[in-house]
Amino acid sequence: MAGALLVGGRGIAQPSDPTELTVADAARLIRSRALSPVELTRAYLAAIERRQSAVNAYITVTAELALEQATALEAELAAGRWRGPLHGVPIALKDNIDTAGIATTAASALFASRVPREDAEAYRRLKSAGAVLLGKLNMHELAYGGTSAITHFGPVRNPWNPDHIPGGSSGGSAAAVAARLCAAALGTDTLASIRQPAGYCGVVGLKATHGLASIRGIIPVAETLDHVGPLCRTVADAALVFQAIAGFDPLDPVSIRAEPADLATALYRRVGMVRVGVPRRPFYETLDDDIAAAAESALGVLAQLTAGVRDVELPPAPDFPALLAESFAYHAEYLAEPSTRALYDAVTLSRLDAAGEVSAETYIAARRELEIARRTIAEVFTEVDVLVTPTTPALPEPIARAQNPATASGAERSVRNTAPFNIFGIPTISVPCGFSRDGLPIGLQISGPRLGEVDVLALAHAFEQATDWHTRRPPLE
Repeated sequence: MAGALLVGGRGIAQPSDPTELTVADAARLIRSRALSPVELTRAYLAAIERRQSAVNAYITVTAELALEQATALEAELAAGRWRGPLHGVPIALKDNIDTAGIATTAASALFASRVPREDAEAYRRLKSAGAVLLGKLNMHELAYGGTSAITHFGPVRNPWNPDHIPGGSSGGSAAAVAARLCAAALGTDTLASIRQPAGYCGVVGLKATHGLASIRGIIPVAETLDHVGPLCRTVADAALVFQAIAGFDPLDPVSIRAEPADLATALYRRVGMVRVGVPRRPFYETLDDDIAAAAESALGVLAQLTAGVRDVELPPAPDFPALLAESFAYHAEYLAEPSTRALYDAVTLSRLDAAGEVSAETYIAARRELEIARRTIAEVFTEVDVLVTPTTPALPEPIARAQNPATASGAERSVRNTAPFNIFGIPTISVPCGFSRDGLPIGLQISGPRLGEVDVLALAHAFEQATDWHTRRPPLE
């Protein structure tokens, strides 16, 4: 380690490998000009060169563009312009997020040659904030599953054990962050797809209130449930990245007009008066033993940090006919044409064909139930301020099982604890809370009321600072 540098009022130890820096610490060093955006970008490109074959996190690496952006941003700093905490920070995007002039494939043969003409709104905002794009990340095909083992570009591998899945559908995003192949990444989340891979890979994943960040320009699953959000190494990093992408988008039909809070400042709110609710059913039932132990240990920590922990009951979350109908509607034209139908993986195809059975009447009823659920969940938060559950009930399965059509589940058990919060549309975050006996990460999920990101992030940050799970890194060279 190099000596600590006093930057922005605090000492930051600059490691010999700058990819070990968090977004927040890299930002401070860049702003003080103790670290060059070009130097940091080159370090990440070198890491990708060394480790990509081990995890297969990237589909496309935009090395030339990244260096061009970093050089331009370095020149801006020299001229006295600083765009904010993402200025010169290298990030990557899940490959269902459109990038003008750069292939956006959703990890499917169907879109293998697809090159958008416009950026997704979320990426446009990241560019405006000064982020550097390292590339596009591997994922579960068309975001239609939770393993990232089914993809046209080969399975993503969990950095903690390459024989196991990283989760999905944002598996490449979580794996890349864990393996230090980008400082932060964007993923998308319809039932689990940010939080479950975050839990499986030992990183932080934030799904904010539905509509708080624009999903325009993202290949959809179902707009009534789709979210976009960050995967990062720390809660502070997640707050910084989400702050950059949040905001109303009049061209996004599910975007909401709500002024985002100052999330970076919110991290340091005191949590001693926060009331923690624990919905035992079904979230704590049939857990893997290691997950159950880690969750109970985490609740013990939270009990010491907050006003107390109490059991609560949640209203039932409806099932997913709306998701099925909306996903089928997007794919109907491709499924109807034999030449494009043949490009889907067999497992994805069978799921989409089943989705096509949802009637208009069933869809309308499902949308009504969803809207009622989003109203009734608010009642729970008159008793407590946040809800805490394990992120997943199960540990990451082997890739071989996830790829086998005979064992690839149509509704992975692992989404049981995450999916209700997409139905409810409320903010939720996964933070590391332990490891299994076999060395696989375990995640803790903290959720709050609609537009309750401040309490969610404050408690997640307090838990993170009270433990050391987030400091561990996978055994990669």
